Amino acid sequence: MIAIDAVSKAVEELQQRSSVGQCITLEDRVRLCRECLDGLVNIADEWIHTGARIKQCPDNTGVLAEEMLSGPAVISRQLRLTMQTLSTLKQSTRPHLPGRVQRLPNGQLAVPVFPTAGLFDSVTFSGLKGRVHLPVDVAESDLHGRLLDVVRGGALGGITAVLGAGNVSSIPVTDCLNRIMFDGRQVVLKMNPVNQQFAEPIERAFAPLLQHGLLRILTGGSDVGQQLVHHPGITDVHVTGSVTTHDAIVWGGTPEVRHQRKQANDPLLKKPVTSELGNVSPWIIVPGRYSQAQLHSQARHLVASMTNNAGFNCLTTRLIVTWDRWEQRNEFIALLEHYLAQTPMRPLWYPGAADRYRRFTGTNVEPDENNCLPWKLLKNQSKQERPELYEEESFVCVCAESPLDAASPTDFLEKATDFVNDEVFGSLCASVTFPNPFGREHPAEKARCLERLRYGTVCVNQWSGLAYGLVSPPWGAYPGANINNIDSGIGNVHNTYLIDRYEKFVLEGPLINFPKPVWFADHKTALSVAKELFALYDQTSMTRLPTLFASALRG
Repeated sequence: MIAIDAVSKAVEELQQRSSVGQCITLEDRVRLCRECLDGLVNIADEWIHTGARIKQCPDNTGVLAEEMLSGPAVISRQLRLTMQTLSTLKQSTRPHLPGRVQRLPNGQLAVPVFPTAGLFDSVTFSGLKGRVHLPVDVAESDLHGRLLDVVRGGALGGITAVLGAGNVSSIPVTDCLNRIMFDGRQVVLKMNPVNQQFAEPIERAFAPLLQHGLLRILTGGSDVGQQLVHHPGITDVHVTGSVTTHDAIVWGGTPEVRHQRKQANDPLLKKPVTSELGNVSPWIIVPGRYSQAQLHSQARHLVASMTNNAGFNCLTTRLIVTWDRWEQRNEFIALLEHYLAQTPMRPLWYPGAADRYRRFTGTNVEPDENNCLPWKLLKNQSKQERPELYEEESFVCVCAESPLDAASPTDFLEKATDFVNDEVFGSLCASVTFPNPFGREHPAEKARCLERLRYGTVCVNQWSGLAYGLVSPPWGAYPGANINNIDSGIGNVHNTYLIDRYEKFVLEGPLINFPKPVWFADHKTALSVAKELFALYDQTSMTRLPTLFASALRG
C-alpha cells in the first residue's frame, strides 16, 4: 500500500502541473539546466563518495575518479551541451554542428558531432573525432526531422516512467534530462535498489526540476516499478538494464508467460517502451605490424574497458576477436594478461556477480576476504564449445578471446565483421583496432567494415565507454529492434545535436592517446584530472586548461 500510495502521489503531482497547460520555453529550460548544474556542483563530492561506498571502495582514489568521470562529469557535460543547443535554437533554425556534413562513398551522410564547440574538446580529447552515419534515405535538409518542432514547442506531452540502471550513477539522470529537455516529457524516475542511495542527492541537485513539476523520484523494489509502469497516468516507459528485465516488464514475470504472450503478440505492458539494454561487446583486433608502444597502448585500452566499474557495464568488452595467424597475437595476449595482473581486483558489489563468474568461467572459485575475484581472460574460445560467452552478457569481470581462421588480414576483417554481426548477441557498441598502414593500404576495406558493423556505436582504437561519456552523440542500439526481438534496445538518449534518424555513431582515435587516458587504472592523478574536467564543464574558461593539463601530464 505504501508503494502504491507513493506512485500515485508522484504521478498525480505531475498531472496537476501539466493539467494547467504548462509549457516550458527554451529560456526556461536553459535556466533550469544552469540551476541544476549549480546544484550538481554543490553535491558532487558527496556524490562520488556515495558511489565509492556502494562499490565497497570508500577510500579508493581510483574509484572516486571513476565515479566522478561516470557521474557528475557526464551529467555536467550533458547540461552544458543541452544549454548550448537550446540557446542556439532561440536564434537559429537548427543546432550549429561542429563541422561540415559529408557524404560517404556508400551514399550515407556523416554528421559531425564531436569534438563539440565551446567545451575545448579539441584540446581535452586531442586526436579524436566522431560522426553520426545516417540511413541512405535521409537528406541533409532533414537531419533533425520532427525533433526541432518538439524541442521548440515546449509543450508537455505526457509522463515518462524512467526505470534507472543500478550500475552507473549518471544513467538515470541523463535519461531523465533527455526526456525533459528534448522530448517534452515530465518524468517519474524509479531508482534501482542497487544505487538508490543517490536518490536524495539527486533530489537536492535537481530540485529546480522537482519544483517546476517536471520530475519526481521513487525508490523501492520491483513492486514499485510494476505499479509505476502500469499506472494509467504514465504515457510511456524507458528502461536501462538487461534484456531479461525488459521482457519481464513488457511480457510478464515468468519465462512461460513471456513465451505465451510473445506467441500471441499480446504484451503485458501496452505502452510505448524505449530501452538501452545489454551487449556482448566485441573488440576486433585487425592483424598487422604494430610497434611495441602501440601494442602496449591498445592492450591497456582493452584492459581498461574490461575492468572499469569492476566489469559491471553494458559496454564492458566481453569478446576479443583475433586472427589465428597474426604473428603478434601471443604477444598481445601476454600483454593483456600482464596489465590485468597489474590492475587491482575490485569487490563484487553488483548482485549475483559471484554466481555469474562461476558460470561463465566454468570454475568454482569463491571471492576472497575482500569480496574480490580475479579478472579473467578466457583464451582461444569458440562459440561451438562455449556458446554462452557469445550469446549472453555475463555482466561480470570475464572476457573471452576468440581467434578466427582467415586467408589474409582483409579476409579476416570481412569474416570478423560478419561474425560479430551474426553470431554475437547485441548491437549496442563495438570497437575495432586498426594498424596504421591498414587504412592507407586498404581504405575501402576499412570503410566497408565501419559501414557494415551493425552497432549503435563503433569505435576505432578506442573504448565505447568514451562515446557514452561524450553525450553529444546519440547513445543506443543499432536501429531495427522491436519489443518481440528487443536485441540491445529501441531508441536513444544523449544526442544533444538532435539527430532524428541515425544508423550509428563512429568515433575514431589514435592507437596511442596523449596524455594517458584518465580511465586507465594506473593513472596517478585520475581524481584531480576528473575534478578539473568537471570544473571545466561547470565554468567553461580557458583559464582552467593549464591546471587540467598539468594534472593530466602527471598521470
